[in-house]
Amino acid sequence: MVANTTQNSFEIRTGQICMITEQSTGHLMERREFIRSSAAGIATAAVVGVTSKPYPVRGARPSVAPKRPNILLIVSDDNGPHFSCYGDPNVTTPHLDGLAAEGVRLQRAFVTQSICSPARSSIFTGLYPHQNGQIGLATHNYAMFREFANLPSVLKSAGYRTGIIGKLHVNPESAFAFDYRWRDPEFVSYGSRDVAKIAEMAGSFMKDESKPFFLMVNHPDAHWPFLRQQKGVPPDPLDPKDIGDLPFGGVDTDRIRGYIANYYNCILRLDTGVGLLLDQVAASGHRDDTLVVYVGDHGPNFSRGKGTCYETGLQVPFLLRWPGVISEGLVLDELVSIIDILPTVLEAARLEPRQSLPGKSLFPLLRGDKVAWREYVFGEWHAGNPRIYFPQRSVRDDRFKLIVSLLDDRPNAPAVQASDPRWWVNGATAEEIARAPEVVRNGYETWMHPPGEELYDLESDPQEFDNLAGRPEFAAIQERLRQALRTWQQQTGDGLADPENLARLTSEHDQLVEAYYKGDTSPTTRDFEWKYDQYLSPEGRSGS
Repeated sequence: MVANTTQNSFEIRTGQICMITEQSTGHLMERREFIRSSAAGIATAAVVGVTSKPYPVRGARPSVAPKRPNILLIVSDDNGPHFSCYGDPNVTTPHLDGLAAEGVRLQRAFVTQSICSPARSSIFTGLYPHQNGQIGLATHNYAMFREFANLPSVLKSAGYRTGIIGKLHVNPESAFAFDYRWRDPEFVSYGSRDVAKIAEMAGSFMKDESKPFFLMVNHPDAHWPFLRQQKGVPPDPLDPKDIGDLPFGGVDTDRIRGYIANYYNCILRLDTGVGLLLDQVAASGHRDDTLVVYVGDHGPNFSRGKGTCYETGLQVPFLLRWPGVISEGLVLDELVSIIDILPTVLEAARLEPRQSLPGKSLFPLLRGDKVAWREYVFGEWHAGNPRIYFPQRSVRDDRFKLIVSLLDDRPNAPAVQASDPRWWVNGATAEEIARAPEVVRNGYETWMHPPGEELYDLESDPQEFDNLAGRPEFAAIQERLRQALRTWQQQTGDGLADPENLARLTSEHDQLVEAYYKGDTSPTTRDFEWKYDQYLSPEGRSGS
């Protein structure tokens, strides 16, 4: 599926651009027609890109330009912005709060797809999953279309030592030029989480002074299972009685509250781990010449969170620190995406992407400059594994969110599975949902059986329970967001804007479910290969 040769440029070829149109009755898109377009002038250059200078021009910069920084990228599993610095009353996170106070806290940061492999592929490549091909979990054989240039490969070619601790979880692994890899399941895995050992191994890597380093540390907290305590951390675990108002909304039962308490225990352990990592940075003597980037890979593993285009799935914590270079104690409300990480790191390292990228360097914001920023941020969903396939696209502005479901002939498979305790014990069951207030019941029904479009007012309805799509008073807003989504699909070469491609991808998933899922058997270890690169990749669509 992946080419044998590594591409060391940021090349996004859009052989044939596809635009969505639809015929709608009320707010239901009962049938979507898609029109192919190969109009001249809409090509890679049309994608919003980074125009980095050879060296970033920073406000209040030091009189002597610093050397290229070390880069510590910390990525945590499955958690939203549920820290005290983000205003969560259920937990105190002093180390993450301290990182925010010493740098910049991004209040509205979002992933591209709310599951591990696709989101991480966007962090690495600066591309949306539909652009790079990592549209589902690597453990289920989904893979990038080819070996795109990425953070470790570009930084290694620029003279950095590159290392990773914990999971990579993007295919093919050969695309990622890490000099050092460490993932001992006794210390860093879903079943065993030793934050002290993780920090110790990171510190050892940092001690080599021969070159600047790029180190990615992947913390398994707060991935399922929610482990109450590991290696004595946290020292005083939270119990359900310690939890106040729940941020996830809707269904509140003693059973779910027990899972949420342990989710917060994972957050406490993550906070300890980040503190130990920052101690290692200081001990290595590199505190002042290290850019620290912390981000979550997607939202928490609860109903209407992970696996959705709702805010709880897409919104993540995002903190940065570079003493003396970026502002301290700055809190930003701009709409930020994880596709912005790559251009930001490249600018810090005085490197330029070789072609336009859909993301933008954050440095103008990090310096506290007053600049025009993006009006919209976009999300998508394809699949986690063949069973939980239900393609969607989303766009939000400062206040409103539009979600478009590309299939209207079936239930939302991820939602149905998440409400089945055989598969997802921490999700809300049908019986628990039935006892919830009517507005919550309606929200769950929309999640499980979505109409063509969902529209939410995030100011008055932050949990996205009241679908406003089709209401006359919101028609202009709905149409504006719909047009913004079409333009984004066109500019980024979204292959699923073509109905033939959508039908082929759907058929491919349906056939795998039929062939490989017998009872509870998973196709994870089965010998199969996806074919979607042949019709979704730019090369496949252009016939090259």
